[in-house]
Amino acid sequence: MAEHLAERIACGELAPNTPLPSERELADVYGVSLGTARHATRLLRARGLVMTIRSKGTYIARPGTGRG
Repeated sequence: MAEHLAERIACGELAPNTPLPSERELADVYGVSLGTARHATRLLRARGLVMTIRSKGTYIARPGTGRG
């Protein structure tokens, strides 16, 4: 799941500064547990592909910056 999302980010399907669906929505779309969706989000954050803003959500980061 994390790799698929990373590919979507790399090809521009998920554009910088746009919100990533919620972990619950990702779990539903991919048919995985909420824990798996959380783990995928953590992996993407560790790779600098997304950033999480408290009380706002998780957003696609600008390429090469780890920031929106």
